[in-house]
Amino acid sequence: MSNAIKKKRIALFGSTGSIGTQAIEVIRANPSLFEVEILTAQSNHELLIAQALEFNPNAVVIGDESKYLLVKDALSSSGVKVFSGENALVEVADFDSYDMMLAGIVGFAGLKPTLKAVEKGKAIGLANKETLVVAGDIVMRKALENRAPIIPVDSEHSAIFQCLVGEGRNKIEKIILTASGGPFIGKKPNFLVNVKRHHALSHPNWEMGAKISIDSSTLMNKGLEMIEAKWLFNLDPEQIQVVIHQQSIIHSMIQFEDGSIKAQMGLPDMKLPIQYAMAFPQRIKNEFPRLDFRKYSSLSFDEPDVKTFRNLALATEAMFKGGNLPCVMNAANEIAVWAFLHNRIGFLDMTAVVEKTMQQISFIEKPSLEEYFESDGEARNFAASLIKM
Repeated sequence: MSNAIKKKRIALFGSTGSIGTQAIEVIRANPSLFEVEILTAQSNHELLIAQALEFNPNAVVIGDESKYLLVKDALSSSGVKVFSGENALVEVADFDSYDMMLAGIVGFAGLKPTLKAVEKGKAIGLANKETLVVAGDIVMRKALENRAPIIPVDSEHSAIFQCLVGEGRNKIEKIILTASGGPFIGKKPNFLVNVKRHHALSHPNWEMGAKISIDSSTLMNKGLEMIEAKWLFNLDPEQIQVVIHQQSIIHSMIQFEDGSIKAQMGLPDMKLPIQYAMAFPQRIKNEFPRLDFRKYSSLSFDEPDVKTFRNLALATEAMFKGGNLPCVMNAANEIAVWAFLHNRIGFLDMTAVVEKTMQQISFIEKPSLEEYFESDGEARNFAASLIKM
């Protein structure tokens, strides 16, 4: 029996970001398995042009409309279709010509195109956790209705997904999401009050984009992952636990109802879960560095410090209460992280902005998609009003 894998046409949404550039490396290393059908970027037109000239996709989208002519002129002799603007992301997601969307757009902006791809019944390699944080009930329902497989790319959710393969209907007692703790593990508020942008961007284990690096440093990233896991794996909030695992070797674990625990392990390298999602259900050979247990004398596990890193407590509250609260929390966090990255607020102020916004915006128990978008806008406006612009 042949193990040949049919060549997959990949729509790479967010191709110039951290996930996108690593996905490009995987595609470049496996030209017989993957081809690039669509590339999108928000503002990095130079890298988008270089990627398009290398892979000759059917279409590219540059989100920043002021860069449209630069991209169009550079690709004028290539035959690549060039689009621009937010609506164009949804338009190209509606194409029939790709097999899988790798959803790597950061933040709320990834929701609309991902939802369109789900409605088309396309396979989704989901790296955009905010899509499920904001509207997980709607996205997962539509995925079921349209038979659109969602394969997680986040290392933690990929780990859980991999541990579930072969388990069929075996009942999950709980999942255990591991967190490195970020660059400030063990630190207290009197230290964190002086943290600057470059400190928070220096993650000890992972190479990530700016937004996710800041979220990791505040533990908001782990809070978002808890909410994403709830929807991805159809769990109750009580079934989700977070532990600090500084070495980032165990990427997450499942405990089944018999007490047995399965873990997925490896060196911290996002190319592995990206490759796994794109090639699923097969595993394909690569030259990534291998884990050598002889170099790790111990693996440690600790409780997260939610009194200092209160974002994780706020995310837990949002997960348990549900409704539009995770959407509100996410919107406020995106504004707060932007402000911190632009030196408008301090490190601890990010949590204060999120908390005040969660308290202010009206709660909706069962929002429609339109109400999710309205809640997002209201939360962003209120969060911005708290910041001295």
